[in-house]
Amino acid sequence: MPMTETAREAERERVARHVLDLVKERGSEIPWTVAMAESGLTRARFEALFADYDDLFDAVAQTWLAPHMAVMEEVLASTLPPQRKMYEFFRRRFIISQGRFREDPEHFTILCEMGAANFERVRSYVDLADHYLCELIAEAQAEGFFAGLSIDEALSLINQMISNYTLPDALIYLGDKLTEQKLARIVDTMFIGLSGEAGADASGVNALKVASS
Repeated sequence: MPMTETAREAERERVARHVLDLVKERGSEIPWTVAMAESGLTRARFEALFADYDDLFDAVAQTWLAPHMAVMEEVLASTLPPQRKMYEFFRRRFIISQGRFREDPEHFTILCEMGAANFERVRSYVDLADHYLCELIAEAQAEGFFAGLSIDEALSLINQMISNYTLPDALIYLGDKLTEQKLARIVDTMFIGLSGEAGADASGVNALKVASS
């Protein structure tokens, strides 16, 4: 009897969570054949759930990143003022990643390596986060912030300024140097000074000019 879509998604998530547990237990990425053997499913049933390794990786990534997606959508739907909304958009994801890193640095590092090796499989999540951030930028601009900048310009600048709090690998290298308090100061600074109204030669600053090469 064919599975319903709900049952199929539930089974995919179950297997994905099991694969995450296996990564933690064995300290390495889990090959397709091992995932199949350890799933408790027949080969036919497993292949009905996952077309190939990439499909399995997609399910694992979706399961791992689900909490991040949930908090972004929660913040986006909130009625917080622009500065607080922007801060929470980054803070809540950072807290999830920081908690996971502190709980098991080795497991966290392996998953970061898996993500880097399969970046094209997680690119859609990065793109979606950028899409949500663009919505926050547009809301802030409607209240007078980030004046003189296009949404794409503001997006690029903010991503570069905040990257240590969005790239999981940064926790591996910086650890406790990354804090909510510092993140709050960075967001405050963005809202105070990030602007395109200071002229083409020095956008967003008062005196510092970037020499043309």
